[in-house]
Amino acid sequence: MLNLYVNPKIKKGHIEPEIQGHFSEHLGRCIYEGLYVGENSEIPNVNGMRIDVVSALKNLKIPVLRWPGGCFADEYHWMDGIGPRENRKKMINTHWGGVVEDNSFGTHEFMELCEQLGCKSYINGNLGSGTVQEMSEWVEYLTFEGVSPMSDLRAKNGRKEPWTVDYFGVGNENWGCGGNMTPEHYGNEFRRYQTYVRNYKKDAPLKKIACGANVDDYEWTKGVLHTTHRNAPGFLHGFMDGLSLHYYTLPEGWEPKVSATEFDDKMWYKTMKKTHYMETLIKQHGAIMDQYDPEKKIGMIIDEWGTWFACEEGTNPGFLYQQNTMRDALVAGINLNIFNKNCDRVKMANLAQMVNVLQAVILTEGKDMVLTPTYHVFDLYKNHQDADLVESSIEVTQIGLDEENKVPNLTESTSVTKDGTIHITITNCSLDESYTIDGIFAETTIHKISGRILQNEARAYNSFDCPEKIKIEEFTTYQKTEKGLQFTIPACSVLHLELETK
Repeated sequence: MLNLYVNPKIKKGHIEPEIQGHFSEHLGRCIYEGLYVGENSEIPNVNGMRIDVVSALKNLKIPVLRWPGGCFADEYHWMDGIGPRENRKKMINTHWGGVVEDNSFGTHEFMELCEQLGCKSYINGNLGSGTVQEMSEWVEYLTFEGVSPMSDLRAKNGRKEPWTVDYFGVGNENWGCGGNMTPEHYGNEFRRYQTYVRNYKKDAPLKKIACGANVDDYEWTKGVLHTTHRNAPGFLHGFMDGLSLHYYTLPEGWEPKVSATEFDDKMWYKTMKKTHYMETLIKQHGAIMDQYDPEKKIGMIIDEWGTWFACEEGTNPGFLYQQNTMRDALVAGINLNIFNKNCDRVKMANLAQMVNVLQAVILTEGKDMVLTPTYHVFDLYKNHQDADLVESSIEVTQIGLDEENKVPNLTESTSVTKDGTIHITITNCSLDESYTIDGIFAETTIHKISGRILQNEARAYNSFDCPEKIKIEEFTTYQKTEKGLQFTIPACSVLHLELETK
């Protein structure tokens, strides 16, 4: 038997809703076909947005959506995506599939989508191939209420009132596809560009996100922070509100050749091992950030994360379309627990990507829609949003088929919502072993318990022929004890327990 210790009286931090954020790039069928089908489509829609997809996403309480990229962001020129659609420029999407991008989904459409979802907006600006003026005018077009050329242009295009933009990324992956810059060069460019990303709404200030590191490039983090903080007024914290980090679970390195659905047990544990590396990255980059920002005013923004496997056979390799199994579900659950546990520094995380790309929560095919195992994990975790992380720990054992890829069998995180309800999420990545857990709760009397669980065989997935093979089920195999509760978590599962206390 393994012990779970929880002390709901000791608060360790606040879990920002944005930790369960999402990412939508002009890539493959994420936006076109996945989210946006146009007003004239036979697929039911509201102002071009798929009703079924929007409804499913709203159920997850989507907190924030990042757009338009990704690598696409630093080749995107926003003025190409406004005005009458028939007049918008067509271009080749050089990064993703070499297909024609007709810009029918642009600024107005994205903000419409955010309004339908009821989520915050995170727009990534073009620092790589764009100009300071272009970025400045985009922010003005979006958020300025007074008389100006950009607010007049916005009104001409059908929107008199400005929008509220919550987050603005000043470039993306500028160490790579965003310009192949050195950290010092990017740091100076960030200082210059962000100057003109103005806060026109004093009651709803726009938060600026700087481009952070790729995986374990700690020199990038040091170089950018050193440059942005040099001679910067202390209250501006290096002119930024957040610093990004990108890390994908790639079992075999940067050549995605591992199948999303066909893998052996050894590859399962190797994938879990790669996933747990996220904890190391957060701690190491966080330690560098602490040197410049000991009060943690700058949020770590993990705005691209998730699995990256070989694309499905018969699909455009540039579209990054992959299936989604229980392996993806465990990767999602482990990561979300890690983010929760590090919520003192991690303030946002955006799964890549929302629909039809990489570790998507939804897959579509024409008028049909499938909810993936990853979708259901976000459903299990949604009650953590805006809750307080509390002190908790769980006893673990190291499991795996070889010493190199041993991993903890369990992960957990525990939060308390404003009404005092305790929410516990636990992952069991063992392929064949269940574990009995003795839950010990300090200074707590449990009044009512309920549970939901996602479990199945490791390689199982939801298809268009069998869309509900994996779904959330009620979990009832628990019992109250003098110390709290006792339960058994099955192999290959993600569990959510909800406890009401007296």
